[in-house]
Amino acid sequence: MTNRNITMKSPKQDVLAELLKHRYAHRGLHKKPAIPENSMAAFRLAVEQGFGMEMDLHLTKDGKLAVIHDASLLRTAGVDLIIEDLTLEEAQKYVLEESEGEVIPDFQNLLDLVAGRVPLIVELKVGKTSEGKDTTDALCSKAAAMLDAYTEKYSASAPTLWCIESFSPTAVKWFRQNRPDIIRGQLAGDINHDKPTITPLQNFLVRQLLINFISKPDFVAYNYRDRFDGGVRRWKGPLFYYTIKSYEDLMELEGRGAAGIFEQFTPSAQ
Repeated sequence: MTNRNITMKSPKQDVLAELLKHRYAHRGLHKKPAIPENSMAAFRLAVEQGFGMEMDLHLTKDGKLAVIHDASLLRTAGVDLIIEDLTLEEAQKYVLEESEGEVIPDFQNLLDLVAGRVPLIVELKVGKTSEGKDTTDALCSKAAAMLDAYTEKYSASAPTLWCIESFSPTAVKWFRQNRPDIIRGQLAGDINHDKPTITPLQNFLVRQLLINFISKPDFVAYNYRDRFDGGVRRWKGPLFYYTIKSYEDLMELEGRGAAGIFEQFTPSAQ
C-alpha cells in the first residue's frame, strides 16, 4: 500500500502505522445468514484467512462485554430485547440468524480465539439501560481492562495489534482522558443517510468532524460512501474507511494510504 503523508513520531503512532497496513473483515468474515455477523464462526474464518477484524461491544446487565452491533436483538436474533437489560447468559439463549447454534459472543472468548494472531478494531457501542443509565464509563473501563490483559497474555508470542473506536465522542474522550496510551478513533459519516437517528445539527457535526475537538482522536474511521465530504477531505491524519463492498474500492483507498474495513467479498489478506 502507498502511505499517505503521515509523520509517525512515537511508538503509539508506529503501532497505528502498522494497523493501517491490514485489511479488516467487518463484524468478522460473515456469510449471512448461515455464518452471522459478529459470530464466533465469522471471527474464526477471519483468523484462519489472516484478516484483521472489526467488532462491536455492548455492556450487559451483569457487566460482561457482548459482541453485537445493535442494542436490540431483534434483527440478528429475532427477539425484541435490549442487550443492556440482559445478562450475557440470558442473551446467549437466542441463536443468531439462521446459524447452527451461533450465539452472541463473549468478548473474552473472542480474544482467546484471536490470541494475538490478527489485528483488532474494537468499536464501543455506548448504550442505556431501561432505567436510563448510560454505560459509557463502565463500558470503556471494562474494555480497557480486558484489552490490557489480552496484551499481557499474548504479546510475548506475537505483537497484539488493536485499537478502539466509537461514534460516541464521549467514549473516545474517555480514552483520551483516562488511557491516552491506547489508540483511539472517531467514527463518522452521514449517520442519517438511511434513517434519521440523530438531529440534523448532530449529523452535521459528526459528518464534518467538528466533534473531534471533544474526542481528539488518533485516527478517523469514515463511511466510504461519504468519502467526498468536506470534513474527511480536510482531515490530514490516519484514516480507515468502512464499509468497503468491492475490491476496486478497496484498492483505490489503499492507494491513498487508508485502510479498509470490508464485507460482502473476500480479498486477499495482503
